[in-house]
Amino acid sequence: MQRITVVGIGADGWDGLAMESRRLVREAEVVMGGKRHLEIVPWAWWQVRVEWPHPLDEALPALLDEHEGKRVVVLASGDPLVAGIGTTLVRMLGAEYVEIVPTVSSESLARARMHWSYEETSLVSLVDRDVRQLVPHLAPGRRLVVLSNDGGTPASVAALLVAQGYGGTTMTVLGDLGGLSESRADATAASWNVRVAPEVNVVCLDCVADESRRSAMSSVPGLPDSAFGEEGAVVARDARAAALARLAPAAGDLLWGLGPGGASVAIEWLRAEPLASAVVVENDVDAVARTKESAADLGVPELRVVRGTLPEALDSLAAPDAVFLGARAADTALVEAAWGALRPGGRLVAHAVTLDDEAALIDLFRKHGGELVRIGVDTVAASDAAIAWRASQPVMQWSAVR
Repeated sequence: MQRITVVGIGADGWDGLAMESRRLVREAEVVMGGKRHLEIVPWAWWQVRVEWPHPLDEALPALLDEHEGKRVVVLASGDPLVAGIGTTLVRMLGAEYVEIVPTVSSESLARARMHWSYEETSLVSLVDRDVRQLVPHLAPGRRLVVLSNDGGTPASVAALLVAQGYGGTTMTVLGDLGGLSESRADATAASWNVRVAPEVNVVCLDCVADESRRSAMSSVPGLPDSAFGEEGAVVARDARAAALARLAPAAGDLLWGLGPGGASVAIEWLRAEPLASAVVVENDVDAVARTKESAADLGVPELRVVRGTLPEALDSLAAPDAVFLGARAADTALVEAAWGALRPGGRLVAHAVTLDDEAALIDLFRKHGGELVRIGVDTVAASDAAIAWRASQPVMQWSAVR
């Protein structure tokens, strides 16, 4: 396999490229990139120019195979490893087959214009992504550099901020950073009235929450049950937090969320670890739609929702690193299928609220070991006359490592 060279280009175009970057582009036999990037670099008659198709991820392997053995240069924006094509190529081909030649990233330029340090700033990419993926990053006082998908992204971000109770957030939209036509627009999200910004732009957010939203929805597990809207069965927040503690979300790990409440656990899993993944199995069209909508509203539209019946639907899924099983412990076939599918070191957490399911968990504890606990939460019920404790239905929880 030949080595692919990825050259980063800024808004200052060809004139802003270092001599080495120019040489690499000139000597390439094949130059690949988006239309905007291809128009920036001089054309040579011997070169093949390839404009990215859509969707790119599906077409990329065939494109690379077609030009196997040729000197291929891929054009990218700024630093190709900052939410760019460089990351995709390294993941697809391996680091030994990809050379990265960056220029200054739009993130660095944006922080320079804002005088924000790296340590106090978080980067969020909305390139080819649902704007609601911004939601988990919102918190009072947080500073965000948001890479836009297009000129309509700033208006979408402003609308989202207002809907989420962050209308007072200061938005700075920087267009064509580093280029001759660089521009800047400042306003609060609530007062934002620019429908279309420059096509290439970065949105800088200094987050300010409305008084009604001072308590942000943290990425720490334990969202209020009401946060899930009409999602359906939801694991109660205290039991959900206990489950997530034992499931232990980690970068690169895959969770299966199975049974009643599995979607609520999967959503919190993704919010806790952005580099993890999760899949939920639902048995009807309405449940699939509700789960997808709830996940998107809570900032994790990447949650995969599969329609099917359990345990049959598990056969088509990748092996998990963790499994949550809600109120289906008495379903022996499902439990054994989930346990058998776990990767070595994988974690399984199962909940029970009925006597049959509790008996099944006790049997599983005897068979596989692990930890068996009972979670009971009392909450205060207040009335005009008195304050008293109200007991909730206890949940038995079994957790084990394979």
